[in-house]
Amino acid sequence: MKRALRSNFPRGSYLWAVRRAHYRALGIAEADMEKPKIAVVNSSSELAACFSHLDDVAAEVKAAVRAAGALPFECRTAAPSDFITGAGHAGGYILSARDLIPNDIEVQVEGAQLDGMVLLASCDKTVPGQLMAAARLNIPSIVVACGYQASGSRGGRHVDIEDVFLHSMHVATGRMGIEELAGEADVAIRGPGVCSGMGTANSMHIVAEALGMALPGSTPVAAMSARMLELARAAGRRIVAMVEEDLKPRQILSRGAFQNAAMAVLAVGGSINTVKHLQAVALEAGLKLDVYKLFERFAARVPVLAGVRPVGEESIEAFEAAGGARAVLKQLEPLISGKALTVTGRSVAQNLKGYRVENPEVIRPMSRPVAKKPALVILRGSLAPQGSIVKIGISPTKARRFAGRAICFSSSDQAIEALKRNRIRAGHVVVVRGLGVTGSPGMGGASRIVFALDGAGLGDKVAVITDGQLSGLVNKGLVVGEVSPEAAAGGPLALVVDGDAIAIDVERRRVDLRVAAAELARRRKRLKPHPRREERGWLGIYRRNVAPLPKGAVLTEGN
Repeated sequence: MKRALRSNFPRGSYLWAVRRAHYRALGIAEADMEKPKIAVVNSSSELAACFSHLDDVAAEVKAAVRAAGALPFECRTAAPSDFITGAGHAGGYILSARDLIPNDIEVQVEGAQLDGMVLLASCDKTVPGQLMAAARLNIPSIVVACGYQASGSRGGRHVDIEDVFLHSMHVATGRMGIEELAGEADVAIRGPGVCSGMGTANSMHIVAEALGMALPGSTPVAAMSARMLELARAAGRRIVAMVEEDLKPRQILSRGAFQNAAMAVLAVGGSINTVKHLQAVALEAGLKLDVYKLFERFAARVPVLAGVRPVGEESIEAFEAAGGARAVLKQLEPLISGKALTVTGRSVAQNLKGYRVENPEVIRPMSRPVAKKPALVILRGSLAPQGSIVKIGISPTKARRFAGRAICFSSSDQAIEALKRNRIRAGHVVVVRGLGVTGSPGMGGASRIVFALDGAGLGDKVAVITDGQLSGLVNKGLVVGEVSPEAAAGGPLALVVDGDAIAIDVERRRVDLRVAAAELARRRKRLKPHPRREERGWLGIYRRNVAPLPKGAVLTEGN
């Protein structure tokens, strides 16, 4: 290694001496002390299957780093899983943990002045958190997607974790029995890794590759497969070369890279959550870029090219076999920014040169897409002047317009209780508010009421509007999420009362409250501050410092 390394200090200095003492205690040989120091960032945890295999992946990466002539150091971070750590404080620890992760990484990697990072990405919040850290620290970094879990079957029917989530709400409404749900839960997850559909985790793994921050052809991938482990080893080898080349994230995370990522998400009908995560990464990269407007701009130009469950009927395994993210980018080649740099040291165009899509029936060319209309749509209007998001899917029969009367709730639990009492009827627009980044805090989930409505047979007979977070996999019926400004910040959603007329028009990209301006002005004068539960610890810090959704909900400025 010829290039000077920030991890090496002048011989005889205080930092050199105390570091040498620790290295000796760790059994590090004299010959290794001057080598590049690589952080292997690991969110291993025994709390959830998403992270249970990461120690094994880290071992493979560390061996590859050593073989390539560098010194690996494993660093741990928080490990948020929606289905496990979403239990406390109404799910407030899920999105907020995304912003804890880059701070975890900064303390360890920047504090120790390490030279590069291999980021082991698993469940959905780890990917944006790690990308945010890479953009912030701006040292050579590479993302390793640690794979999707094997799902199961019951009675000849595919069953995965999202089925369990959905059907738990069917139990709540009496549509399914507890024993049937228990049977599904017993077979839904057959190994480590992230949810097997095109949810937030797989969408964000694809985003990492589309941004150029993961090796070409590495997403998605089956967890602990031979291919995944070889890709992990390849990343371990590549990071050492990146340190030598001084190839840094802000050289890769260009405007063109974010355009490519937005188009890739649209092409696979990816998660609703990718938008805010990409906005957060862009801000950490120092880019003045409105990611929401990117999605608005490209929605009319980028058709859906792959219909992976639950957007369509294809499996994630078939999508991987067809070429995954690399195949999507190849089919999008006429539109994407080919000049964007990647972790290979080559451009996207150079990486795609000579590549052929393995199965153009699964990942289709733009000339014959799965669907011409976007599956993910940004809506604005009087009820969401700063934006909201709909994951509409690709079904040609799914409603894209709805007009009805509001019925308002301050939590999913409150709405579910009203549903059980038959207060929610066909034609209602169910408003669930106070779940935004400050209102929760941490952005509470609203998918439970969506799934409960489906269980009650009302999924296509009502609409739902919320400032909360929605499942990255699927939403039943017409659901408008992440309304901004949120109700707790005094957004128009706070002014809605039962009986108000609301209109949703996906084709026109609008969601509107049909109430006279004078009446809304009167209501605003009487509006009381949003009631806030006293939060201490991490959630208190988050609430006091989180920025609004259009700014990525990052901890760079107070609300």
